[in-house]
Amino acid sequence: MLKSLLATLLLILPPTLAAQTAKPAPTAAATPQPQVVLRTSQGDITLELYPDKAPKSVANFLQYVRDGFYGGTLLHRAIPGYLVQGGLYTRDLQPKRTRSAVASEADNGLSNLRGTVAVARGADPNSGTAQFFFNLVDNRRLDFVGNQSGLTWGYTVFGKVTKGMDVVDKIAALPTHALGPFAGDVPNPLVLIESAHVIGEEAPAPAASAEAPAKAASAATKPAAAKPGRKAAKPASKG
Repeated sequence: MLKSLLATLLLILPPTLAAQTAKPAPTAAATPQPQVVLRTSQGDITLELYPDKAPKSVANFLQYVRDGFYGGTLLHRAIPGYLVQGGLYTRDLQPKRTRSAVASEADNGLSNLRGTVAVARGADPNSGTAQFFFNLVDNRRLDFVGNQSGLTWGYTVFGKVTKGMDVVDKIAALPTHALGPFAGDVPNPLVLIESAHVIGEEAPAPAASAEAPAKAASAATKPAAAKPGRKAAKPASKG
């Protein structure tokens, strides 16, 4: 019986010891969030994107970056205490031709807090293309609250500024005036996005200077100006 017990222990102990001494299997390294650098005439702005929360919006933005679309476009709208917007208009304030609109992902749980970047759009929640805006303050009223209308849908947050928020604030502090199709809020001097590239990737070739203009924004979807002492206008802007 003693021999039988010893034999049983010998059968049990090796696997047990192996379990105690085995090293845990290495876990897969987390995929780093894509980062984009916008080089502007006022300084560089680095963005971290959230493909896990806004996959369609991030893929759309990255495609424009990789195509060299943003090089030569303006941050054409600056409202202190609200937002800075750009990504569509050339230095001549002509809209560039864009790809098809991307579906809204405003219901992804992300809030329009200071430093976040979101998709600019028209009255239709699913009309965003190339334009984006930086939130200068916590604009929670721009968040998704329901799918009843374009007003309740809110605006899709798809990233945040990780470096260069001081540049965004500097742009917001520039004097503004009416210019081209805009009744106001255009920074003076104009703020040019000189280039945009994904960190870790080769910078795209400069975009062609002769871009076919897109259809100009209608009066209903032009960026509206915010008046001092009044509630800031929503950032609806076609493109």
